[in-house]
Amino acid sequence: MARYTGPKDKIARRFGVPIFGPTKYLERKNYPPGMHGPKGSRRKTSDYSIALTEKQKLRYQYGLLERQFRRYFEIASNRRGITGEILLQMLETRLDNIVYRLGFANSRNAARQMVGHGHVAVNGRKVDVSSYICKPGDKISVREKDGSRRLATKNMELTSITPVPDWLTVNKDQFEGAVARIPTREEIAPIVNEQLIVELYSKA
Repeated sequence: MARYTGPKDKIARRFGVPIFGPTKYLERKNYPPGMHGPKGSRRKTSDYSIALTEKQKLRYQYGLLERQFRRYFEIASNRRGITGEILLQMLETRLDNIVYRLGFANSRNAARQMVGHGHVAVNGRKVDVSSYICKPGDKISVREKDGSRRLATKNMELTSITPVPDWLTVNKDQFEGAVARIPTREEIAPIVNEQLIVELYSKA
């Protein structure tokens, strides 16, 4: 899948949040990029612009293009429940995100590469589709290949102090984890107001 490959720090500065993970660059320059960034904007921000910004933040966070993001929204809107929360849960239970959350990769981009290169298995079978949606009970593991295990070991050293969410279980010695249940909105702790995204698409 095509994805954003440009400067990540500029995107984080544009939105004012560490979308791609912690960065000291954002601490040093906590204003938008560009010659007028330090002065701030005096123009009034419209409700549409605010909602669009929320959508873009969520898209960049999970590395999705517009067409794929819209498809997730359409699926979420057709399910029973709160559309915004269902959307977040679908994004959070993508295989690449779970590999990242388990600590087998130090970023979602790295997790996507691990999955795409065939280093990951779900319930014992290789899955190389990063958008694969995992379900409660699914077991995610690093395949028993020297290259796969070396890569995972290197990444786990970088993520050793990062806690694993309660909705996942992990056994790093065995290079495996599992989805215990679907995460709640509080556990996902989104960086956006997803209700604004729902309203944005509902008006389209």
